[in-house]
Amino acid sequence: MSIGRTGAVALIGLDGVRVDIEADVASGLPRFAVVGLPDRSLAEATDRVRSAIVNSGLEMPAQRVTVNLSPADLPKAGSAFDLGIAMAALAATRQVPLESVSQTVHIGELALDGRLRPSRGVLPAVLGALKAGAQTVVVPQANLAEAQMVQGIRCVGVASLRAAAIWHGAKLEEHHVVTLETPIPHSSTEQSAGGGSADLSDVLGQAHAVEALLVAAAGGHHISLLGPPGSGKTMLASRLASILPELSPREALEVACVNSLTREGGFAHLPTRPPLETPHHTATPVSLIGGGSGVIKPGAISRANRGVLFLDEAPEFSRVALDALRQPLETGTITVHRATQSATFPASFLLVLASNPCPCGNYGVRGEECTCAVDVRRRYLARLSGPLRDRIDINVSVGRLTKVARHMATPTISSSEARELVLAARQLAAERWRAGGYTLNSIVPGSVLRRPEFSPAASALRPLDKGLESGLITMRGYDRALRLAWTLADIDAVGNSETGTPTLDHIGRALLLRKESK
Repeated sequence: MSIGRTGAVALIGLDGVRVDIEADVASGLPRFAVVGLPDRSLAEATDRVRSAIVNSGLEMPAQRVTVNLSPADLPKAGSAFDLGIAMAALAATRQVPLESVSQTVHIGELALDGRLRPSRGVLPAVLGALKAGAQTVVVPQANLAEAQMVQGIRCVGVASLRAAAIWHGAKLEEHHVVTLETPIPHSSTEQSAGGGSADLSDVLGQAHAVEALLVAAAGGHHISLLGPPGSGKTMLASRLASILPELSPREALEVACVNSLTREGGFAHLPTRPPLETPHHTATPVSLIGGGSGVIKPGAISRANRGVLFLDEAPEFSRVALDALRQPLETGTITVHRATQSATFPASFLLVLASNPCPCGNYGVRGEECTCAVDVRRRYLARLSGPLRDRIDINVSVGRLTKVARHMATPTISSSEARELVLAARQLAAERWRAGGYTLNSIVPGSVLRRPEFSPAASALRPLDKGLESGLITMRGYDRALRLAWTLADIDAVGNSETGTPTLDHIGRALLLRKESK
């Protein structure tokens, strides 16, 4: 009996779990079986591995080969186990040194000719291997730059199974092969972040909406834009990501891990700009929050992590899909549950909702006639449920620009200038909440906001107390208005020598921003 061993990584969400691959070659009728809760794509690895071994000039044993993936009760999915299965089988037949293979983690999908295809999820898989104590990981050549973003582990890129065997010490002649690579689409994270040619200075007029964007970016507040078609809602929303600060190294790694799971092909650099996701209104709840059969994949809210999720024509989204956003808006994460496992993904994003005032879009527009009945308009906007609307901090009405207003309008602040203002305001907030570990006003718990050292004067809080007493606002709305007031105070304090708590003016402006547009 001969057994070969090596390592691989199973991904559960963004968490990588070390999997030990054991290959046993025993006498009997030729058979190649994989056990250990493999999914359909992994069960088909036997055919890929057999062809790859033969076409690489190596010998596939004409015996009974049993491959075990341990722990056996952990579901495994995907084709990235191919390389590990092949190397374990070759080690079992002593075609490659057993000691070298057993001390290495292998990640990669095999083509029938033995070449390695670029795999998804290499970055979180390498992170998982590092956490499990691995010192060396072998990945497809196309994913090498991505894998090398992880410090503290040796990453080796190979173009084929034969090249991997030679690296481990097999006495084989090297053959040149063309590396299989997947072209990186032009709509990469850097470009989809709204930072390319989309600049806030392109916006004419709409000064109140631009100010609302600054407040949303500075405090991490969700925003709703209501207005007729052609009023600039999409232009405004698409520029919100351009005024967000650069990603920190930790945030960039988090964003890159999600990109690695959702995009084929490697990438050479960590993203620096926040992402912008714009799903279509026909998107299903699964496409928004994540899920799917087999491997649980992140949805649009996770791809928008640390950036902006823009839902254009928000009332046209299904009620179920919209209400699925409620929990991630509160927690900043999403946990997708399946019968055999669950996966948690980051979902800390800025939500932007854009809505028309009615199905025809002409309600309240000068010179246009609305053909919608009153109850139709009411039902249209009621598709955004009360609990979801209560989580929106800023509500802005956007009107079409008239001829006179267009000629009188001056260019607004540029994205770079706005980004500096937003960064300065965020630094003030981070310094204030540093003891609690909070970086944005929008995530500070209500219990902290109401501490004596942070509570505004009683006279400033009077409008909030009256609104709570009369039932016009909820306790959640109370805390959200207070967070919004802190952001307004921080923006006003940028460039000043001293900062203070929110005043009556700040709280009044916060309530006006939160007031639902009609």
